[in-house]
Amino acid sequence: MKIYTKRGDKGYTSLFGGTSIEKNSVRLHAYGTVDELNSVFGMVLSHSLSDKGREMLAEIQKQLFVLGADLATLPSKKEKIERIGQNEIKKLESWIDELEENLPGLTSFIMPGGSPGGASLHFARTVCRRAERFTVELNMKDPASDQTVIYLNRLSDFLFVLARFENQQAGIEETKWMPRK
Repeated sequence: MKIYTKRGDKGYTSLFGGTSIEKNSVRLHAYGTVDELNSVFGMVLSHSLSDKGREMLAEIQKQLFVLGADLATLPSKKEKIERIGQNEIKKLESWIDELEENLPGLTSFIMPGGSPGGASLHFARTVCRRAERFTVELNMKDPASDQTVIYLNRLSDFLFVLARFENQQAGIEETKWMPRK
């Protein structure tokens, strides 16, 4: 199979099932941003991380392929694809609870940053939030699976907590945001 089809030269691409869409469609923005997020995870994994964080991120990378396929498939199509669901959402929630057990409570906003791994996770969180915004917009125009927005919302929460955890593991204190007086 050739990597280039030349269809993109005219500003179109195909969804699973063959439906042709414009490259500036909100559906493509949604699953393209999920693809971008997966690439950011690859960058995060190039840093020193805890074994626990590395294991969790590797599992989520696989889930992001499922999520991308979910968003790239019209709900009306009969393709039999795996979709993101409650099991993946509950897994994220259990990981958040597990990681938060050993973190200090939040009393103020914290600045994104810290160790290279922690800072990269904060960046991943912002890309995840963008994917979530595009998916919300998509669901208002051309619905995707109901679980996609919930998953992305929970994933961004997880990435915030994991960034805090990785900074703690690296011995780096969080920088609190202080409003101007």
